[in-house]
Amino acid sequence: MSCKNCVVSELQFDILLEGENNLAMMDMIVDHFNRRHLTITKNEQYVTIQESGVKEFLDFSRDYMEPEQIYFRIDKRDWKTIAEIESVLDMQWIDDVIHRNAIVSYSQPIVNNKKEIYAYEVLSRFTCEDGTLIFPNEIFTAAKTRGRLYALDRLCRMAAVKYAAILKKKTFINFIPTSIYSPEHCLQSTVKLAKLLQIDPNQFVFEVVESEQVDDIEHLKSILHYYNEKGFQYALDDVGEGYNTLEMLADMKPHYMKLDMKYVQCVKDDLEKQHTAKQFLKKALEIGATPLAEGIETEEDFEWLKQIGYELFQGYLFGKPSPEPQRSIA
Repeated sequence: MSCKNCVVSELQFDILLEGENNLAMMDMIVDHFNRRHLTITKNEQYVTIQESGVKEFLDFSRDYMEPEQIYFRIDKRDWKTIAEIESVLDMQWIDDVIHRNAIVSYSQPIVNNKKEIYAYEVLSRFTCEDGTLIFPNEIFTAAKTRGRLYALDRLCRMAAVKYAAILKKKTFINFIPTSIYSPEHCLQSTVKLAKLLQIDPNQFVFEVVESEQVDDIEHLKSILHYYNEKGFQYALDDVGEGYNTLEMLADMKPHYMKLDMKYVQCVKDDLEKQHTAKQFLKKALEIGATPLAEGIETEEDFEWLKQIGYELFQGYLFGKPSPEPQRSIA
């Protein structure tokens, strides 16, 4: 049975009314919606309506109510001013992207110190109906605005697992920790698909992205424990940024540590970046994590990082993301 957060059904909006004039109109609004056969549920101070009825409510509220005292929310999140509801409605297109499974998996090689392909990171790209690509930041902004991150993250993970069957090498797959309510429930479909495709769990490395936004570290640990228990490995991404400190690295004990590109690019000539790169390398080796430097664009940075002990490397120097797996380094 699917969790409601992974099912892209019509959004429901809670509309909170404040002020004497607005509250006096609540029964009138309910009666109007009932006459129009639009779904509405009345609570003490707010009503719940389907997205199909939101525009009608907005038109009425602008003409006869006091909009500055009207608020909305979706998925029981924080209340927002009614003026902000337009952005949620304007991004309805993300629902269609998810419904159509309009996703294409790209891969970027990860190499060892001999420039041999060791693994791939799978990256998700999304398409319009005419086949043109949608920028990833547009997709994730829209998904977050409409509360679709759960469904989108699941779509990306499942597509990446299928793509891994083609790669036949270690496969790094991004996931958003905040999109997972319960690892036992939300991740079981990922585990089942890997088994169905007869892919060794050891082939997968689940990469924690946006870890600097994770407030509940214990929840993140429970997710990583679940993956580990099922035979998968995990990586901590963007190490060095945000909360991805030496302490977090030691606490999470990932199988792979990915040094943020901010400390990789031009590291050969920057003493501060060199200090950071060495610090995280030392900690990674202490906890048994394989150190990986991402965002490499020059031979000079590659050579410097290789010489101090980094074992894996990723960046445009070795190959850009592409829909067809790159099988060798030129």
